[in-house]
Amino acid sequence: MGHPVILATCSLNQWALDFEGNKERILQSIVEAKQRGAKLRVGPELEIPGYGCFDHFLEGDTVLHSWEILCQLLTDEKTRGILCDVGMPILHRSTLYNCRVLFLDGRIVMIRPKMWMANDGNYRELRYFTPWSRRGELDDHILPRMVAAATGQESVPFGDAVVSTRDSVVGVELCEELFTPNSPHIAMGLDGVEIFINPSASHHELRKLHRRVDLIREATLKLGGIYLYANQQGCDGDRLYYDGCPLIACNGNIVAQGSQFSLDDVQVVTATIDLDDVRAARASKSRGMQAAMGNGTIRAGKGFERIRVPFDLGVRQEWTDDTALQSTKPIETRYHTPEEEIALGPACWLWDYLRRSRTQGYFIPLSGGIDSCATSVIVFSMCRLVVKACTGPNPNEQVLADVRRICGESSTWVPQRPQEVSNKIFVTCYMGTENSSGETRQRAKELAEAIGSYHVDLNMDIVVSAIVSLFVLVTNKKPQFKVHGGTAAENLALQNIQARLRMLLAYMFAQLVPWVRGQLGGLLVLGSANVDESLRGYLTKYDCSSADINPIGGISKTDLKRFIAYAQTSFSLPVLGDFLNATPTAELEPITNEYVQADEADMGMTYDELSVFGRLRKVDKCGPYSMFTKLVHEWGDRLSPPEIAEKVKRFFFEYARNRHKMTTLTPSYHAESYSPDDNRFDLRPFLYPSRFPLQFKKIDELAAKIPDRSKAAKTG
Repeated sequence: MGHPVILATCSLNQWALDFEGNKERILQSIVEAKQRGAKLRVGPELEIPGYGCFDHFLEGDTVLHSWEILCQLLTDEKTRGILCDVGMPILHRSTLYNCRVLFLDGRIVMIRPKMWMANDGNYRELRYFTPWSRRGELDDHILPRMVAAATGQESVPFGDAVVSTRDSVVGVELCEELFTPNSPHIAMGLDGVEIFINPSASHHELRKLHRRVDLIREATLKLGGIYLYANQQGCDGDRLYYDGCPLIACNGNIVAQGSQFSLDDVQVVTATIDLDDVRAARASKSRGMQAAMGNGTIRAGKGFERIRVPFDLGVRQEWTDDTALQSTKPIETRYHTPEEEIALGPACWLWDYLRRSRTQGYFIPLSGGIDSCATSVIVFSMCRLVVKACTGPNPNEQVLADVRRICGESSTWVPQRPQEVSNKIFVTCYMGTENSSGETRQRAKELAEAIGSYHVDLNMDIVVSAIVSLFVLVTNKKPQFKVHGGTAAENLALQNIQARLRMLLAYMFAQLVPWVRGQLGGLLVLGSANVDESLRGYLTKYDCSSADINPIGGISKTDLKRFIAYAQTSFSLPVLGDFLNATPTAELEPITNEYVQADEADMGMTYDELSVFGRLRKVDKCGPYSMFTKLVHEWGDRLSPPEIAEKVKRFFFEYARNRHKMTTLTPSYHAESYSPDDNRFDLRPFLYPSRFPLQFKKIDELAAKIPDRSKAAKTG
């Protein structure tokens, strides 16, 4: 190797406003990087305060405490001898910026503010930060007195520049900037930057990792260069799970990759790379001509300002067989299947929520249906991860300490089976009525036995009867179910009584079951409404879907079924086959020989259709009319234009009239791009003209003109 460098990037399980804990995790990652010989360490976005501070970024305290922690990092001997990159909010000339601070040996090298903000979907960075719009320009940033005293510097460079060491050039591309069309790495690479660092806070979403990896590979494939991607990991206080997966790429190849889902608070990834390989990859004459011409977007073609540092990133090597460094070889990128993502992402999120909320476990109303089944299996998956982390040759001491505290066990206890953990922290409860079937009750019991949960089986008819009796006493009118001759209003009211009472009982049992078992504390109630039911509004407001948190609220019914099929084999839970074969039903109406309540019949659409509606509405940004025009092409071979029109109108009518339910939706793990979560991800009105007079009229007019292709398909 001509010019070897060892570089480190990491994922950290940071927690919003946990300044001391965040500092310790940053220090641990720096120490690990140095132990592996790295001379450059990259960390996640806003890692000092934690990314998910939201409106706390507007508080002066957050900025102040970030500077205090930075001072401690600057003066800590552990940070000497390595170029460190850390993230924090900084107030510059009375304007708040999302910044990277690069420092070496107790002195700040430069501060790089973020230029392109993530401001859609789950992100609202423009609410807190101002983007740095002066490409290729620098200011002097006057340091706070405590920082100046620690570093001996009165001011430091602030702006869009790169760091020039004695043997290479390092440039920052901050999270969202990678995803923009004119990414900074293009201009930096043409200006000679060889090492790109990307500190990120990117959340998990099903099937999303491919895009991230493809962009990183592409960034170095055309330009040549080394790309270090760092990411936050874990639940830092909200609906998102940041999925880690730190990466190092070189010349279009991934050479190092960390795990996407892990209970480790600190994960450091390193690679040894020859800078000569980067220079060889840039030997193309067309690339050289573009570089020589300059880039008009930065300092009128003069290139980036270089902050010079008298420091070598390269590693001195002795040319002997025993000590000669070897370049890290390219690897195959590891991707999880969607089923594995569901098994791991929400499970890690639940673990972080449990240990950081200081509660004693989880409670779920287990109905015998697939949604509460999937939620319970995710909790079981969490228990599997905990046991795996606690056993083996290198047990995770943090996980061990947390699980002992939560379970109330001694400092020598080590769980050996996931069922052992499940029985201590997970309570399942079947809340039956006269409308419940023996099949669902038996399925719930068998699942609880298989996963080891503490199971309660009760019948709540006496409570339902008391509510109905009170209504009869007050009004002298007794409501009846539809199958007994009641009106639609009576039928719905009687169903909702059962659903809402389940919520009340869930919270009572969650608070008191630990007391019954001789334990301290209470349990968090888990919801189990999937993303499609929420989208359609097929749930009762303040029923048992109203809970503390919901691990499947951003996952489609289709994906949940695939997950259950995966878990049946991978988790050795044969009972899950019974859930897959059962017809989804709320069991809120009486069962007769002629009628059994079924979810898809009640909704007037299938779960697969709901997924299509959801993606068109959110991802493709379709209103009723444009959705119809798209579906005429997609579904026209099996449905007539009027049939498609009726389905689209039915969906938008039900979506609109139930939209108010989203304002009270249980905070859910975000996993799907069409989540209807009103609180963060889907900012839309909740009072609609639910019959959409103009839109539906145009749909009907167009449907009458379009030829019916489904007839030919059916006769063929």
